[in-house]
Order: sequence, then structure tokens, then C-alpha cells
Amino acid sequence: MNDADIPAWWQRLGLPGLIDIHTHFMPKPVMDAVWRFFESAQRHYGRAWPVYYPLPEDERLALLRGFGVRTFTALVYPHKPGMAQWLSEWAREFAARTPDCLSTGTFYPEPSAAGYVRAALDAGTRVFKAHVQVGGYDPRDELLDDVWGQLAEAQVPVVVHCGDGPIPGNHTGAGPFGEVLEAHPRLTAVIAHAGMPDVDAHIALARRFTNVHLDTTMVGTRFAEAMMPLAPNTVAALGDLGERVLLGTDFPNIPYAYAEQLDALDRFGLGDDWLRAVCWHNPARLLHVD
Repeated sequence: MNDADIPAWWQRLGLPGLIDIHTHFMPKPVMDAVWRFFESAQRHYGRAWPVYYPLPEDERLALLRGFGVRTFTALVYPHKPGMAQWLSEWAREFAARTPDCLSTGTFYPEPSAAGYVRAALDAGTRVFKAHVQVGGYDPRDELLDDVWGQLAEAQVPVVVHCGDGPIPGNHTGAGPFGEVLEAHPRLTAVIAHAGMPDVDAHIALARRFTNVHLDTTMVGTRFAEAMMPLAPNTVAALGDLGERVLLGTDFPNIPYAYAEQLDALDRFGLGDDWLRAVCWHNPARLLHVD
């Protein structure tokens, strides 16, 4: 399947389009820095990672809309203190001028975190991003305890990159974030990349905590399978999770065409009902999208 085939793909399923919970729009200097990092991926990850859509913002928006993505996110994340508040403010401004983008926020373990997260929630932020790997922080940090509590109380989802892929961080893996869930069992979390490479451990978290979801970002794509292949029983378990698997892609920072993610989900052979749920019904329910 090519990108030009995407509308026919979701129309065949009888859907009104796609909802993608894991897309990135950032201030231009930050996005440029992210792309420069991926340019040197061979040094970091041991293989090339050519960003497939290194385009101006307006062109990236036009592409998503052309694919039929009706609702998406502008996931932002800090790698050091002092970034999260202004990134969240930028993301709110971006959503205000981009009606099909959900208002997004982020945070970092710092004394001001609880205050700016409260301000973001009061301003109508509808999804947060926590990048444990890039941020290099411990999600159990006491400076984040109030943040997780606020999000749990508000029932606002947080997309959490806590898996060890593409390379482990100091506090990645299901263990540290699992302790966060034990302390805040009502937290609505979406595990980015389904927690690759240890998808089974993150599926276990979803089975244990009823508000935990997994997104499909890069899962099953040929690029990811070359590094972190899924076992057949893991694919079957994703099918059994039903309403708690959501479409995510990592657009535009992927090293292949957007259509490859949809093709990968199709190749799982879990059926059209599962595809309909993942690509529309599950995220629509979680994100309150009509």
C-alpha cells in the first residue's frame, strides 16, 4: 500500500477517517533539532533513520489531512528542565489555530511541574506526553507524584514512552512506570510503541490496570521488525486487548511512508473489526471525539 491508497483503505473499513494519537508537531527549532538527531541515528541506534517527511509544517498538515486523519496530536517533550512549560504553551497555541489537532501538554520532574500541568488542564489540554527515555528521568520522581495524581483525577490520557526501544534509557522498561501505576491506578496511560521491545510486559500492565492502553507506533512495521520482531502470541495478545489498542504512527519522524503502519496492522490478520476499533472507535472513545 502507498500513501495514495490510504483513503481507500479506511473507506473499505467503513470508517469516516483515522484518528492518530501519536503525531509530532513542535516549534521549528525543536523539530529541526529532532531531525538532526535522526540524521545521526547510525551513531545512536546502529542503523540509519531517514525522516520520511522533513517538510514545512503546512505541508505536513496537508499530508495528514489528505490521508484522512481527522484528529491528531502535537506531542512535545522536554529533554531538560525549563522546557516543558513553554512547549506546552506552544502546543496549546498550535491547537488553537489547528482545529483538528488536540491540545497537548508535557512535563518534566521540576518544582514547577505541578503548577504548569494544573494550568494546562485548566486551559483544556486533552492529552499529555511523557518521554522517559529522551527526558532521562525516573517517572517515580517525587516531583512528578502530584502531576500523575492530577492526570489520574482529570482522566486525561498521557502518552508515555517508557519502553526500552530503540535503545534502553536509565529508567525505561515496564518496571519503573509500573510502580507509577501502582501508586496511581486510575491513571489513563497510553504506552507509546506498545512498549517495544518488551511488548508482553506492557500488555501485562494493560491487563492489570484497566485505564492502560497501548499505541501502535512503529509496531509491526518492517523497520521495527528488523530490530524488535513480535512473536505470534504477542500479536494475538494485541488482538485480545480489544478496545485498548490505539492507532499511533510517529508522523513525521518515521523512516518510511505513513501507509506502512496501516499495512503492518493489516498484516497482523486480526480482522476488520479490530482495525476499525484501533483506527477510529478506540481513540474516539478515549479522546472524546465525535
